[in-house]
Amino acid sequence: MEKRFSYARLLLPTSCIIMRLIDVLTQDCIIPDLKGSDKREVLEEMVEELSFKFGGIDKEKLLEVLLEREKLGSTGIGYGVAIPHARLKGLDGIVVYFGRSLKGAEFQTMDDKPAHLFFLIVAPDNSTVSHLKILARISRLLQDIALRKKLMEASTQDELYQIIMEEDRKF
Repeated sequence: MEKRFSYARLLLPTSCIIMRLIDVLTQDCIIPDLKGSDKREVLEEMVEELSFKFGGIDKEKLLEVLLEREKLGSTGIGYGVAIPHARLKGLDGIVVYFGRSLKGAEFQTMDDKPAHLFFLIVAPDNSTVSHLKILARISRLLQDIALRKKLMEASTQDELYQIIMEEDRKF
């Protein structure tokens, strides 16, 4: 049987002030071991999962929008972290997906090192404020070297989710 999820409960209206990951990330939206070895492969893998779980999202269009955003400058911020993000027309609210690459992926990061931790943010085209708030929230959380280390050492999807939620509750 096909595994599809409604994203109505995960998406907050763009007028809502998003301050916490707990509002937009569920355990189902975590990939513990991405297989892609470069930017395009990682994005394709994450978009494939996202579009499968959230019916109605055009995966080709989403990949195109993400790759266009990457042309403006890499979302690989360094320290093993990348936060690819884009706005997509027709989306009702923000979707956040987390993926981890144990081997690392070439992502044209600012420090020229492989990226291991990926937060993919997809927001409606009219949600600049909410989009920026969740982007800032994730950036702030991932500045913590101890958190990055815990995420790399976690062994299951559940453990990854619990670590993220525990850290998110601290702020």
